[in-house]
Amino acid sequence: MTDRFSLLPEWAEQEAVLMAWPHESTDWQPWLAAIQHDYVELAVAIAREVPPVILCQDEAHRDLILRQLAGRCEHAPVLVIAPYNDTWCRDYGPITLDANGQRRLLDFCFNGWGDKYDAELDNDINRSIAQVWQPELQTIDFELEGGSIETDGVGTLLTTTHCLLDSNRNNDFSKEQIEAFVLEKLGLQRCLWLSRGALFGDDTDSHIDNLARFCSADTVAFATCSDVNDPHHEHLQAMEAELQQFRQPNGKPYVLKAIEIPQPQFDENGKRLPGSYINFLIVNNSVIVPVFDCPQDQAALQTLQQCFPGKRLLPVPGKNLIKQFGGPHCATMQLPKGTTLINR
Repeated sequence: MTDRFSLLPEWAEQEAVLMAWPHESTDWQPWLAAIQHDYVELAVAIAREVPPVILCQDEAHRDLILRQLAGRCEHAPVLVIAPYNDTWCRDYGPITLDANGQRRLLDFCFNGWGDKYDAELDNDINRSIAQVWQPELQTIDFELEGGSIETDGVGTLLTTTHCLLDSNRNNDFSKEQIEAFVLEKLGLQRCLWLSRGALFGDDTDSHIDNLARFCSADTVAFATCSDVNDPHHEHLQAMEAELQQFRQPNGKPYVLKAIEIPQPQFDENGKRLPGSYINFLIVNNSVIVPVFDCPQDQAALQTLQQCFPGKRLLPVPGKNLIKQFGGPHCATMQLPKGTTLINR
């Protein structure tokens, strides 16, 4: 009998974290200096636990990144030249499965969040940096983004209907076909679908990593909004009601931890931006959390510390990251132990 490969939860031991550095040809160009400063802070936070594997455009870009990091990384970064369209590598990086310590890397198709943006280079990234991977990389002809899926590590997938079913991805498949296909490819047994909940300004079609996240097999942190005058209030209240109906595989309800979204964040044109503390990144003994210099920051950190007892919380700037509608989780992809050839 062969061991079944299944999707690893984010708290599985990691040996590196993938990043793609902003440059002037990306949509970050209007805020390039500010966002590169914040990427330095994100890389330094990651490097307290593991080496960042940083994608860069060319040798000049690589040298610039090294100057910007200025030797601050506790674990030395690994820079890889591989051109890309976008920096949100969560959604095109490899997805790791495990079977008793054996690793499998899945390379799903990425179509720029439903053909909203150019993504040809991003879709090729995992194959173009084949020298990084230790296990074989398996390319799958199906559109699936890392930010759209969560697992509890014991067979459950958590996702949203809006992203997987209603968003110009895999349009020829029914809900039943999509659920069966994704569960089979990820080695999971069941799917919990959230049909409510959304953040204004989110261009991913309600990725789960801005809304609700597993912190452990029995605990879910989720975004909430107590201000009845905020248009998020109704949507997130409805999402909470759905979460309350979900059950663990053993039949018990999940431990739910509500985290207030930050005070309204806007771009230069007055458009609401999708600020969320749920877009955190687990890296071994640390949890990297976006903060927004607002009153909700401290309460969010306190609640997340309850969700991750024994781990240290590392706040990083979030106000610039959401100008392109993401956070530290969107900007990274964890690389679990046994997935890379770095330092070997």
